[in-house]
Amino acid sequence: MELLTGEFRNTLDEKGRLSLPAKLRGELPGNVLVVTQGIDSCLWLFPPEQWRALSAKLLEQTSLFHARARLIQRRILAPSQEMEIDKAGRIAIPQALREFAGLSKDCVILGITKYIEIWDAEAYRKYLEANESEFLAAAEELGGLTF
Repeated sequence: MELLTGEFRNTLDEKGRLSLPAKLRGELPGNVLVVTQGIDSCLWLFPPEQWRALSAKLLEQTSLFHARARLIQRRILAPSQEMEIDKAGRIAIPQALREFAGLSKDCVILGITKYIEIWDAEAYRKYLEANESEFLAAAEELGGLTF
């Protein structure tokens, strides 16, 4: 798998299907993704191998006997579902996950190296506006980064 990167816009159809950009599909190791609730009211999509690694680490670092750990497990692990990319390059996003992310019609699809985020376009615009000063402060902290 190469890097899943890029920002794309697409529309959700009346059946809850979303076309994944060809650039992202071409970088995936197969035609299956795992979708779950993300943080910040978006959806996270992972290739199965990446999902297995993340879920194993989450289970390894959390305990059934800690309330906050159970919350993480219930919020991230429990709602996860496998989705197959159809021949037209679309994924059918389950209703509960569409509702969680507030997906209506216009969506933003973000490739973030090892996973994909799906946002409602308006919610993403508001998120960026609300977090601009936080982004600038975080970027300032990276001042010593060299490459």
